[in-house]
Amino acid sequence: MSAAGSDLIIRDYAPALASHFRDINAEWINAMYVMEAADLAALDNPGAILDGGGAILFVEAAGLGIVGTVALRQTAPGIFELTKMGVLEKARGRKAGEYLLQAAIARAHAMGAATLYLLSNTKSAAAIHLYEKAGFVHDAEIMRAYGARYERCNVAMRYAGKVERPSLV
Repeated sequence: MSAAGSDLIIRDYAPALASHFRDINAEWINAMYVMEAADLAALDNPGAILDGGGAILFVEAAGLGIVGTVALRQTAPGIFELTKMGVLEKARGRKAGEYLLQAAIARAHAMGAATLYLLSNTKSAAAIHLYEKAGFVHDAEIMRAYGARYERCNVAMRYAGKVERPSLV
């Protein structure tokens, strides 16, 4: 899937892309936070996300290769966490994160998500703004139910927006 008039393409997980999943996420986590046990569990075993009914997507930029990734982890039937979303520093400004986020939302709905949520931290202000712009709202119930997964978590959001499918052109 590629964006009309864009140099961005969405790719599904393949074992050959596992190192990108780890490296892209390690870059932003280590730059802003401390790697936690929950991070390592996901990054060292992406197959667990897939085996649990989830998905992992990548965004590829022309001339740069794989520059971003996101996972959809099923935490209960019909409930998915949008997690491990990152874009390499060298690709920022190309709207890769926005494109990847829209593809993840569309995929979650195609997978039957009744609830799509995410966990974050106020230190990730740019990401939170992106999530709000895409239709996520702050949610205290999500925080109570899932926020303890990460020590750094002080923001929980639920998708409440309209599903817009990325262009297939």
